[in-house]
Amino acid sequence: MLSIDNVSVLFGGEPLFEDIAFLINERDRIGLVGKNGAGKTTLLRIICGEMNPTSGGVSKNGDCTIGYLPQTMRIVDDTSLLEECYKAFDEIADLEKTIALVTQEIAERTDYESDEYEKLLHTLHDSTDRYHLLDGDNRSAAIEKTLIGLGFRKEDFEKPTSTFSGGWRMRIELAKLLLRRPSLFLLDEPTNHLDIESIQWLEEYLSAYPGAVVLISHDRAFLDNVTTRTVELTLGRAVDYKVSYSKYVELRRERRQQQIAAYENQQKLIEKTEDFIERFRYKATKSNQVQSRIKQLEKLDRLEIEDEDVAALNIRFPDAPRSGQIVLEAKDLGHTFPGKKVFSGFDITIEKGQKIALVGRNGEGKTTFVRQIMGELIPTEGFVKLGHNVQVGYFAQNQDDLMDGEFTVFDTLDRVAVGDIRTKLRDILAAFLFRGEDIDKRVKVLSGGERSRLAMARLMLEPYNLLILDEPTNHLDMRSKEILKQALTKFNGTVIVISHDREFLDGLVDTVYEFRDGRVRQHLGGIYDFLQKRKLENLREIEIKEVVQSQKPVQKKESTESYAERKQREKEETRKRNALKKLEEEIADLEGKLTRLESTLHDPTTYTMALFDEYMQLKQLLDKKMESYFELS
Repeated sequence: MLSIDNVSVLFGGEPLFEDIAFLINERDRIGLVGKNGAGKTTLLRIICGEMNPTSGGVSKNGDCTIGYLPQTMRIVDDTSLLEECYKAFDEIADLEKTIALVTQEIAERTDYESDEYEKLLHTLHDSTDRYHLLDGDNRSAAIEKTLIGLGFRKEDFEKPTSTFSGGWRMRIELAKLLLRRPSLFLLDEPTNHLDIESIQWLEEYLSAYPGAVVLISHDRAFLDNVTTRTVELTLGRAVDYKVSYSKYVELRRERRQQQIAAYENQQKLIEKTEDFIERFRYKATKSNQVQSRIKQLEKLDRLEIEDEDVAALNIRFPDAPRSGQIVLEAKDLGHTFPGKKVFSGFDITIEKGQKIALVGRNGEGKTTFVRQIMGELIPTEGFVKLGHNVQVGYFAQNQDDLMDGEFTVFDTLDRVAVGDIRTKLRDILAAFLFRGEDIDKRVKVLSGGERSRLAMARLMLEPYNLLILDEPTNHLDMRSKEILKQALTKFNGTVIVISHDREFLDGLVDTVYEFRDGRVRQHLGGIYDFLQKRKLENLREIEIKEVVQSQKPVQKKESTESYAERKQREKEETRKRNALKKLEEEIADLEGKLTRLESTLHDPTTYTMALFDEYMQLKQLLDKKMESYFELS
């Protein structure tokens, strides 16, 4: 479908990558990975035609169309949400005009045997075929399905696009891209502005999409759920792995070990050869051997291995100052902005050492609740208060605005660091992608992403006993996220985190609070426990709606179904209902057993490998039961 043919890019005379070549086939699901600065975004821009390579090129077949979603874009705000989405169907609108004009001309002409008349018939046939291929009759339904999947509500459809925040406007551009249905999607960090539900919807959409997908993402779960092939940019080359991201990580580790072994062997050979040359350079009897070895070194294809920080950085937050057992308490909490009630009736008590996640669609009140805690918003209902001696460390989306632009990156940390941590400032900065000359840059010249990373690094230096983090993983790569996650896991204080990154939350939080439809619900357990329960609840909600719908009075209409067919259908429906009920009971029983086993496994005195094996077998059985339930539903 599309071929990258020996593409090279030079910046300032230095190669970013050289002679990159690989094919993108129909229905490929490719994750494009590599270090920051390896050229991933540059390669996407070359594929879509936004940028020309220094040498080489991109070739595609005539039917291939490309849809590109960059990380940032300039958005025009002069229409409503619905009108903006209809712009995705420009081709269909043009086809409608063509079909109408050609149909009218055919009706008016009488030269049925002429070549011109035959051409008009061909044009009408081709245009109509293309119109139906693009599903032109179902534009409205496609727009509604896509917008709701990305988290918009029906009442948003007529709102001007200028009233939406930057993140929501990026969703509008993503919606338009999905509605165009190109042959190839190029997506650069598409999950940055999405909540968990929308990310899951996008995963399902891309997995079922009949075209190809190439994406850049630092969301490991998203990569694993969408991609089946991984192309790594390393040392200016492209290495193609025909596996998903997690399997690629394993294969890359094995490949790197082989590379290191080959590199070390070559270095020993070079060292011995150079030693021989130095020892016998001036001996006439050895001159032929010396010259032979010099030529051998000149012809040698020198191996390279990519620099990689494999050190297990022991970076951690300072010990939390002592506080009361109750860190935060809210009663009947709610908030209403003019014309909109965000949430109400929220009761919560957070105790010392708890780590909780706040999840839900954007605009449901997560950040509003955090701003109430920080005193930036006074609740319109109920109250929220901090416990005794609670000291809050807060990372907000605009946290970077609070730093002095005249300080350098290093000075920003150096001015708040105390004690032994001062010896690790460069390690901390490297963990958040500040290396070499970066640490001497002034804060005012940093990009928004760089300032966010610096604000997070600074937060790790001051002693707090309550950390509140609003989307802390935006702008972080995989390694930086893992370092932050490890530091938060070891932190002996309390953590409240808003995040859409499932991999980051997994194993970090023990309780999830879901903001949804004006209410807040508590879910005990980790993020995947919550998602599993949420999916099951959604299916039950669907069943309830179907039952309610079936109980509504309907007008009688003539049925062509025979008595025997109706009895068979009713019998099949009864069988399915009974099977669903049985599966529900089995799932509830398995969940209870798993909960009891978890408490046993968490106790070192009762932990055994046999119990662990039993736990894993039950988990696998539960997954199968859940799959059966979803299929039957």
